[in-house]
Amino acid sequence: MKFRPLHDRVLIRRIDAEEKTAGGIIIPDTAKEKPLQGEVVAVGSGGRDERGVLVAMDVKVGDRILFGKWSGTEVRIDGEDLLVMKESDILGVIEPAAARKAAA
Repeated sequence: MKFRPLHDRVLIRRIDAEEKTAGGIIIPDTAKEKPLQGEVVAVGSGGRDERGVLVAMDVKVGDRILFGKWSGTEVRIDGEDLLVMKESDILGVIEPAAARKAAA
């Protein structure tokens, strides 16, 4: 199934957290928190401002993002658990390490 979010909404796939701590302790599934990072799977066309002008989205498909703990609505599409949220619920885009080194 193909899904396209409307307006300023974004479809997110959660990125699983590490299953071990830095000290090597394995964390059981029941003790894990839901990850707060995700990958953008699909984006809407954008929101509209007060004058009705279309405002483009800042995120794009493939971006790794950070979002709030209670952000979004969980949906199941083609057997995969995803999140739909407004772009304003996204806290920021995580840039790859290579891009950060080149900018420095």
